[in-house]
Amino acid sequence: MLKSEYLLIVVGMGVVTYLPRWLPLLFLSNRKPPRWVIEWLELIPVAILSALLMPVLFTSGEPRFLSLLKPELLVAIPTFLVACKTQSMGGTVLAGMIMFWGYGVLIN
Repeated sequence: MLKSEYLLIVVGMGVVTYLPRWLPLLFLSNRKPPRWVIEWLELIPVAILSALLMPVLFTSGEPRFLSLLKPELLVAIPTFLVACKTQSMGGTVLAGMIMFWGYGVLIN
């Protein structure tokens, strides 16, 4: 493949990637969405985070089955309490990492 063809492919991929992000901003930047759309959009991060975390925390094995004594869940509970108490993302991540490491040291 020629160098110019690679360049054309890279530029084409950039345009295809950029346009879907830019077009909604162009058309929606001067409009105020309805209240129900704003409320619906506010739920998306919580739904995505729950969908990512729940299988890791509550299931194990293949096929998956409910497991309530997983180390991840046992560490997630005090980490959640630290998050509620401190309201600090950095502190929560650090506390979670330390507790997960400590759990591993205690078990092994």
